Amino acid sequence: MKAGVAHRVPLTPQAVALLTSLQRPRRAFVFEHHKRGQPVSNMIGLMQMRRMGLSHFTVHGFRSSFRDWCAECTHFPREVAEMALAHAIENRVEAAYRRGDLFSKRKELMQQWSDYLDR
Repeated sequence: MKAGVAHRVPLTPQAVALLTSLQRPRRAFVFEHHKRGQPVSNMIGLMQMRRMGLSHFTVHGFRSSFRDWCAECTHFPREVAEMALAHAIENRVEAAYRRGDLFSKRKELMQQWSDYLDR
């Protein structure tokens, strides 16, 4: 992570099924560089979109779509959605007092997102 802080991601049964279906050796990263043990560059998504003729879309658009869905289609607090995206807390006082990572609430949010995408 850019902030140098671990970010736990709750995986839904749908996400686990997708990862299992890839039938590849267990690796440290889902998107791994050909040099084993290294994550891919942040440019890989952009380059793939270009190769697919979809350069008018951005990889960040996927994150933005998730954030819009959280705000418009769920009743989760803003903090849960922001933490799901690993966004930094800009208010220093609030950041100093925030100790948890809202994992159980993020788990519920991610299940709703998976169900939404499954429709």
